[in-house]
This record gives sequence, C-alpha cells and structure tokens, in this order.
Amino acid sequence: MPSYSTASAAAPQPTAHPIQHQERRNLEARSDTGLSLAAPPVVYHPLYSAPVLPPGHRFPMAVFGLIHSQLLSEGVVDPRQVHMPTALPSRDLLRLVHTDDFVDAFCGGRLDQQRVRRIGFGEVVHTQALIDRTLAEVAGTILTAELALEHGLACNAAGGTHHAFPDHGSGFCILNDLALTAQLLLHQGRVKRVLILDLDVHQGDGTAAVFRDQPEVFTLSVHAASNFPARKQASDLDIGLADGTADEEYLGVVAGALHQVLHSFAPDLVLYDAGVDTHLNDALGRLALTDAGLRRRELLVLDSCLGMGVPLAGYVGGGYDADLAVLARRHCWLHRAAGQLWKEHGL
Repeated sequence: MPSYSTASAAAPQPTAHPIQHQERRNLEARSDTGLSLAAPPVVYHPLYSAPVLPPGHRFPMAVFGLIHSQLLSEGVVDPRQVHMPTALPSRDLLRLVHTDDFVDAFCGGRLDQQRVRRIGFGEVVHTQALIDRTLAEVAGTILTAELALEHGLACNAAGGTHHAFPDHGSGFCILNDLALTAQLLLHQGRVKRVLILDLDVHQGDGTAAVFRDQPEVFTLSVHAASNFPARKQASDLDIGLADGTADEEYLGVVAGALHQVLHSFAPDLVLYDAGVDTHLNDALGRLALTDAGLRRRELLVLDSCLGMGVPLAGYVGGGYDADLAVLARRHCWLHRAAGQLWKEHGL
C-alpha cells in the first residue's frame, strides 16, 4: 500500500501526478529531520497555499502559509519539528474512499460543471495547481496521523475536508482527507478503531456518509444546527447547537460527548478537525466562542485524549475572516495547546 516519508525544510516539490510509494513509510527518515522530542511534530507543505483563487473568493487559501509562518516567527514551532510529505498519493489510495469516476475526473481535470459548482472553487478546480494542492493536503493529513501514532501527538497546518463525499466534493472540500486517512490505516492494520472528532461549525456530512455502515470508525460532530449543510447526514453522534452558543455551554457539551465516546468506543487514534469557524467573529459561523474559548477547547480535547493514552492527530479545519493574520492566530491555538500538553504529558 502507499506510504509516506518525511523531510525537513528542503522537501522536494511533488510531481504533477499521483505516484506510488514504498510499502511502508521509511521510519529512518525521521532521523534526518532533526526533530526535537521536546515538542510535537507539525506537518506543512507550501502547496497548501499554492493555488490562486479569483479576487474576492471567500475561501482563505493563503491562511495555511500564514499559519506556518506565524508558528515559526512566534517560536511556537521550531523548524526541526516541521515535516513535509515528499510525494502525492496514488489514485489507488484515493479509491479507498472515492469512486473511480470521481478520482479519474478530478485528477484528470475533467470534472463536470455540476460537480464543479458543488465544490465552490469555480474553474480553478481544473488547474494542476489546485489538483496538486488537494493531493498534498491528503498526503499531509495521512502523514500527521502516522506521526501521531509514532509519537502520541501531531498537528497539521491544514486538513479537515469533511464535506467531500465518495462521488463528489462540496463546500470547498474535494477529497475527504480524514476518511482517506482512517481507511488507509485500517487497511494497513495499524489501527482497529478510529474516532473522527469534528468540531468545525459545519457538520461533517461527507465523513458521516462514508462511514455510515463501518463500525470501526466513530464519527462525532458538534456543530451549529442551523448552518451548512442544510441536509445533514447521520454521524454516529451528532450534536447540533443553537445559534449563539458561547464558551461555557459549548465546552460543557464537548467535554461530555468526548468523555462518553472515548470510554465507550475506546479508539486507537483520534483524528481531530479543529475548525475555528465556531468563533463569534467568523464570517460563516453562527456560534460564539471567544479566543479564550477556542484555547480552552483545544486544551480540553488534547488533554482528554492524551490523558487516556489515545494518540491524536489535529487538523485546522474551517475558518473565515477577511483579516487572514487574525484567522491564522485562531488556528494556531491548536498548535499552542499541542506544545503545552506535549510537555505536561511527558510525550
């Protein structure tokens, strides 16, 4: 099966098309990264912010690069912690979740107009830049999970494309990186049970649909009940919150649900979609978390999982603000919490 290796800051650019990988990730590669075990691994690739979207487009493509640069400039992350996927996933890997027709049409730049409209990027979706960016995000999400299994905790600087269904994308999501990661690790026998914890303000409908009849994956979504998508799917546990739900009520709900699922389902790995569109100033959110609430949420989630010895891979999820520097800072609460709890739990 495809697998991934890591590289430090001088990672080569991926090729224009998906390629096959070695049978297993070369674990010796991490000895060349200079990774300090005093801090958790962080995954990033410049392709995360590579495509140029039309002027005024509300998807914040440039924010992923800003997350990376803020983490480095503020000393939250040391360059030696940063891992990059060195290759793009094969079409065979994508078919673990997505249909043959959708994989071939997307990777070949031939998606029909109906599916293009559902994704929301317009004709840019046919460009090699966006194709490669989408594949790089999948590679980064898988690598983050592999590093979490290896070290107990890892965070990506992107990821969480939870609206993608097997045969189409939706809501700025094309390939479902969370679902692909869970399926690959299950297929490889590296885990037996995966919890996908989705705290984006929008329900993880694509992920819920993928795993509707798969008991090895538990999907837990806490979201704004009135927000996109209008037609919700059935997660294993859905909690739809009222508009304006603020810090204390929100954190109480998340704490109770997560405690319940961690104990009853006993996952081998948590894939955490840490969307910050729950913030009270988010352009597309309807909840009312403050900066302090976001920080407390990340500490709560990470501490709950690590306290039970469950590895966690964190992904930034959704977030929308005209001021990308402000938005990047909201996303960075995940990585700040990871650094703090890495030390507290002695990882």
